Amino acid sequence: MIEQLQQFDAELFLKVHRGLSNGFFDWLMPLVRNRFFWSPLYLFIIAFCIRQYKKQGLVMIGMILVTFAMGDLIASRIIKPSVGRIRPCNEVRLANKIIHRVPCGSGYSFPSSHATNHFAIGIFLIGLFYKKWKPILPLGLGWAFLISFAQVYVGVHYPIDTFAGAILGTCIGLFTFYLYKKIKPIT
Repeated sequence: MIEQLQQFDAELFLKVHRGLSNGFFDWLMPLVRNRFFWSPLYLFIIAFCIRQYKKQGLVMIGMILVTFAMGDLIASRIIKPSVGRIRPCNEVRLANKIIHRVPCGSGYSFPSSHATNHFAIGIFLIGLFYKKWKPILPLGLGWAFLISFAQVYVGVHYPIDTFAGAILGTCIGLFTFYLYKKIKPIT
């Protein structure tokens, strides 16, 4: 059963990584997964929270950082070393099928930390702002999905890695939003 799932995952990976290959994605997807590409968005969120919510905004920013830290700790420091799944770009059986769009890295693949962190932050932000701004739902989920998709497209994660990261991140985002509701300042 596990072998069949891994085979399915490898085939789906190749359908995305090679089958969807095109010049526009080759340009865009490495940018999308780059942490500096989203810096203006992160700065906007910080400025918005402080300007609109003052002291409560600082708590919001603190909880975003806690959300990120939890996602990164659980995915990168606990699960990845325990599972030890090789990245597709380092997999010997896929060596002649990989298109090297970004450096591969030496870390493990399961789950995707990018997917975990961005789904966690996206879900947390959806929890914070959904009542006042409904478009945050498709924007937050679309943002996290796009980054997760880019991880597969550039060849550093299998689809199941990003799917597991999305589930883990969603759980973390829901948990930290629950914590935020318990500790937020009364306004």
